[in-house]
Amino acid sequence: MTSYTVIGQPAPRFDGPLKVTGQALYSADVVLPGTLWVKVLRSPFAHARITRIDTSQAKDMPGVHAVLTGADTRGVLYGRRLRDVPVLADEFVRFIGEPVAAVAAEDKDTALKALNAIEVEYEELPAVFDPLEAMKEDAPLLHPDVNNYVGLPQPLPKPSNVFVRNDLDRGDVSEGFAQSDIIVEGTYTTPAQHQAYLEPHTCLVWIDDEGVAQVWASNKAPYALRRQLADALGIAVEKIQVNPTYIGGDFGGKGSPLNVPICYFLALHSGRPVRMVMDYTEEFMAANPRHPSIIRMKTGVNRDGTLVAHHVEIIYTSGAYGGFKPGVNIGGSNAGGPYRIPNVHIDWSQVYTNTVPGGHMRAPGDPQTVFAIESHMDVIARRLEMDPMEFRLKKIVEDGDETAKGTSYTEVRGKETLEAAVKEGDYLSSRPVGVGRGIAFGDRAPGGGESNVGVTLNPDGSVVLGTPIFEQGSGTYTMLSQIVSEELGISVERVGVDVWTTGAVASDAGVGGARVARSASIATHGAIVEVRQEMLRLAAELLGWPEERLSLQGDDVVRQDTGERHPWAQLLTRVNHPVMGRGVNEGWEHAPVTAFTAQIAEVFVDEETGEVKLLRFTTAHDVGTVLNPVGHQGQVAGSVMQGIGYALMEELRIEDGRVTNPSFGDYKIPTIMDVPELSTILLESDSGVGPYKIKSIGESPVGPVAPAIANAIEDAVGVRIRDLPITAEKVYRALQAKKQ
Repeated sequence: MTSYTVIGQPAPRFDGPLKVTGQALYSADVVLPGTLWVKVLRSPFAHARITRIDTSQAKDMPGVHAVLTGADTRGVLYGRRLRDVPVLADEFVRFIGEPVAAVAAEDKDTALKALNAIEVEYEELPAVFDPLEAMKEDAPLLHPDVNNYVGLPQPLPKPSNVFVRNDLDRGDVSEGFAQSDIIVEGTYTTPAQHQAYLEPHTCLVWIDDEGVAQVWASNKAPYALRRQLADALGIAVEKIQVNPTYIGGDFGGKGSPLNVPICYFLALHSGRPVRMVMDYTEEFMAANPRHPSIIRMKTGVNRDGTLVAHHVEIIYTSGAYGGFKPGVNIGGSNAGGPYRIPNVHIDWSQVYTNTVPGGHMRAPGDPQTVFAIESHMDVIARRLEMDPMEFRLKKIVEDGDETAKGTSYTEVRGKETLEAAVKEGDYLSSRPVGVGRGIAFGDRAPGGGESNVGVTLNPDGSVVLGTPIFEQGSGTYTMLSQIVSEELGISVERVGVDVWTTGAVASDAGVGGARVARSASIATHGAIVEVRQEMLRLAAELLGWPEERLSLQGDDVVRQDTGERHPWAQLLTRVNHPVMGRGVNEGWEHAPVTAFTAQIAEVFVDEETGEVKLLRFTTAHDVGTVLNPVGHQGQVAGSVMQGIGYALMEELRIEDGRVTNPSFGDYKIPTIMDVPELSTILLESDSGVGPYKIKSIGESPVGPVAPAIANAIEDAVGVRIRDLPITAEKVYRALQAKKQ
């Protein structure tokens, strides 16, 4: 492996001191003269027609500057790709919590009083909450105009609640089942899961004297936000500028416009800057959680364990709208896992229901399908009386193989990763009574995208990294600063960071999809190559040295044939200007490598109560080069913790369309007391993408956690739980059923 001085070493977070001292600027911290507070009136009904709205009393209140309803924003639909979300409900409401009216006032109390003065009359309509019911011909139709929505991937034969349907076919599934010795079927369900970031959605919008909408928002993809707003509003992108702020956690949930269109219209009508900060009840009611799913699997297998055919039907509950997803589709194609299966059919759909709209959360679509396929693999192995580990080892793809969905990768290290987890997790050792161990496996390739980076050398000797990325907590600035430090031979503390507003470059993909380490590292390398060339060209010109014999080493330009040195800062002082290099990477293509994750859960199950205690967790990763081990381990630990929540406790409970646990008092997430002994194994190699051989880590650890725990529970007490989260009540009922 390549040896580095700075890359691969622990580095303090660039933003750490700013955050702990309160200097880091978040959207809610931005103060503009005359800023108004925004509050939103939300629907109490899951499906209804708005028959009357009277805002006259609210408008007449002292301190109220603007009151808007759907009549003021009629015809404007927004979304990340599919534009089906109204700014404010216009005629119809489709979920409990949907914005119906918005107020901008001098302070929050006045805004809330104004909301209470708004009179709304509804005609309640039949609602549908279950996706299976919503798919029926006689179900209430939520979006009769669905075929007119911009961004719909394919026109529907006729309007339907099933607004997106995809399928993947390989081989002949019918023939495969006919050739199989055994057919194993199972249905697996997963709940809605909120991202549970510390900072709720916040935004500030001000339309300046030039008519430009100045936006500060907790949004990780500022260029996409700018384009989505411009498309929805029918204005030029140059009329919108998104300004940098820190983001207080994201986990996939901070990528949609959400409240920004509301604030834009209130700023337009009031002539003042307006700020909106959701409280956490609003977050749980009306943000964009992970999609619930129903996954049906049918697999044909021979008695020797050969997988012959695999049929999957996946139903994702989209909720009332589909606009909170960047590609509309989410990861159903991975429902066959990284296994050799010649005959595959996967069908996945998204269905409108009268519930909170789903969006993206860490590894969108994968935790649902990985829970299903990795649970199903254990069921098959036990049916064949094979050890689940041995069964997987025989089926994992190797170099030259295609995965179930037909993708092939180079330098495949799945078996090594699984074997490392088995060894570290003592998977094969004896188990005490009530203790079980479960194994689960998965892979996720680094995502693609466009990244832009600038590196500047200044006359005062400072070095500045320029980036359009808004830091959402994953340590991007630190990671890229380490690359600059490594390549230029200076300390990482010497590297400053300049975060650009939108417009500094033509476009940028922002954060998401495990793309930043892959894409931005390539762009950073390109910027360094260019700035080095510019500095050496200038040095040759000023010093009369041969350019081809010059190198940049730390603070000096060095003549390699004579050893002479000259500080580059002095040269820049002579010409009185900096030198800058720009790097751009448009790496949208399929990554040639993937990153494998293998996990072992060890649990104790109390057969009297059904309580599950997670004793130990082992997670092994095929990682390529690790740029910052502290940040890397933070991604692993954070993913595992979210996976534990998904497995054992987290569920956004929705009854008759209403979220019944809209606070952290009722919506439980893991605390440090819920985290067991965690062992992490990293298999580093020269296999990866770009000059630093990068593989992704931000999303891959989350998927296998829940099935590893489910498989461990069956290993401990012989019951299979197919419905997340796995609560003590579910285990107890399964144990009682087993006894009977």
